[in-house]
Amino acid sequence: MQGKSRPPATAAEAISRMDTYVALGLIGQQEVAQALGLNVTDLTCLGHVLGAGAEPLSAGDLAERANLTTGAVTGVLNRLERAGYARRVPDPGDRRRVRVVADPAAVTRLTELYQPFYERLGQIFARYSPEETAVIADWFTQAAEAARAHLDTLRGRTAPEGTE
Repeated sequence: MQGKSRPPATAAEAISRMDTYVALGLIGQQEVAQALGLNVTDLTCLGHVLGAGAEPLSAGDLAERANLTTGAVTGVLNRLERAGYARRVPDPGDRRRVRVVADPAAVTRLTELYQPFYERLGQIFARYSPEETAVIADWFTQAAEAARAHLDTLRGRTAPEGTE
């Protein structure tokens, strides 16, 4: 499909639209978490567990992906296990480590909740050319990196640019 002409937008306008999308996303995540009896952090971690697919994450990997401490992830895993959404399994290559796997019923429940939204997003992406979609995907990758760096700065892990 060919991309179509789009109205011009400044970076400030695009950021404003992104802020609207992010705000709606936060509310949506809260709604999904509530429907599952979880908090947003636990839902986010469950999403990372599901996203790992056939290569289950270690607790440390999950902490890194979720930008949490390993202690915080221990609490998350305890809650996910109690709620029946995930469980720890021994790492076959290192008995000192555990991997986290999702319960199959959790996969089904999350799919039921997210699939209608993902279908709507698929319809939106169908309006863009493969090249435009690649730009969007690249933008999200770079924006996520910027968000991680900003989060690290907020948490005092690194000094803000220009203050070193």
